Amino acid sequence: MLVTLADGIRLQTYTSGTTPSASRPADPPSADAPSAELSSTGPPPVDPSSTELPSTVLSSTVPPPVDPLPVVLLHGGPGLWDYLAPLADLIDDRVVHRYDQRGCGGSDPSDEQSIARLVADLEELREHWGHERMVVVGHSFGATLALRYAAAHPTRVAHLIYLSGVGVGDWLTPSLAEQRRRMTTEQAERLETLGNRRPRTADEEREFRALSWFTDHADRERAWAWALEDAAVPWPINFAANNALTADNRAFGDDRLIELARTLAMPVDFVHAEGDPRPASAVRKLADAVPHAEFHLVEGAGHSPWRERPEEFRLLLQRILSAAGDSQRD
Repeated sequence: MLVTLADGIRLQTYTSGTTPSASRPADPPSADAPSAELSSTGPPPVDPSSTELPSTVLSSTVPPPVDPLPVVLLHGGPGLWDYLAPLADLIDDRVVHRYDQRGCGGSDPSDEQSIARLVADLEELREHWGHERMVVVGHSFGATLALRYAAAHPTRVAHLIYLSGVGVGDWLTPSLAEQRRRMTTEQAERLETLGNRRPRTADEEREFRALSWFTDHADRERAWAWALEDAAVPWPINFAANNALTADNRAFGDDRLIELARTLAMPVDFVHAEGDPRPASAVRKLADAVPHAEFHLVEGAGHSPWRERPEEFRLLLQRILSAAGDSQRD
C-alpha cells in the first residue's frame, strides 16, 4: 500500500499479522450466568444506603480484550529496499509493518535524504497507522534509524530492538578486514573491478551485489547462494541515498549518539550475531550507555540471524516481544 506523506512523497508499505482481539470470538456465558430470558427483567434494585453492588452486576463486568503492541521493522542499507518479510513471518499474533524508505524500492524517488527526514517519515507513518505506541525493530542501518526515532519520539516507542547494528567506535576497520578474510584474492579483485564499472549490465550488477554481501553470512557453504538470492531483487540500489545518509550519520558522531542513548527510558534489546563481520564489541559499547539495555549474542549466525538460526532467533524474538507488553499498558 502506498502512503502519501505531507511533502507528497509516497512510501510503499507492507502490513502483515493480526491482533488476537480482531479475530477472537465472544466469550461464552459462564455456567452460573443468568439466562437471557431471566436477565431481561434487569438487575435487582439497589439499596441507596448500601456500598455493595448486586452480585449480578459484578459478574457481568468483563475486561475488554488487550491487543499486543504492533511492530514496525526498519530495513538497512542505507539505500536498499525492505527485505524483512522473513523476519516478519517469525512474529505471531500482532500487527507487523514494513516499508521501503524514501527513494528506495517501491517508494517514490526523493532527493531529500537525511536521518532526520527518515525519522519524520516514520512518525508520519505511525500517525497514519493509528498506533499510540509501537515496538520498533531496526536492522543494520535501520538499527541506527530506530534509535534516532526512539530518542526523538520516546513516548511512541514502547520497546526498541537494535538488531545487527554497528554500534559506536571504529567498527569499519575490523569489519572490512573480516570481509576480506572471507574472500579469495580473485573475488576481491573482481569486486573492485565491478565497483568501478559504470554502467554495469544486469548480470554484472547481480554479481557485484553478491560479492558485496556474501561475506555477511557465517555459513560459508550457503553464503554465496543466499547472496545471489538477495542480489536478484529488481530494485536498484540508491547509492545517492547511501552516500548522503552515511555522511549524515558520520557527521552526527558517536559522542552525540551515546548522549541520545543515555536518554532512552524504554527497554532496549541489542541483538548481534557472533558471525557478523561488524564487531559485537562496538555494539556492546553502545548498549552500555543505555539505561535499560540487554545484550544478546546469537551463536552460529551472521548479519541476518533469522536466516541462519531461524528457530533460535524466533524464540529470542518471541521472548523479547512477550516482555514488551501490550498496547494498553505502560
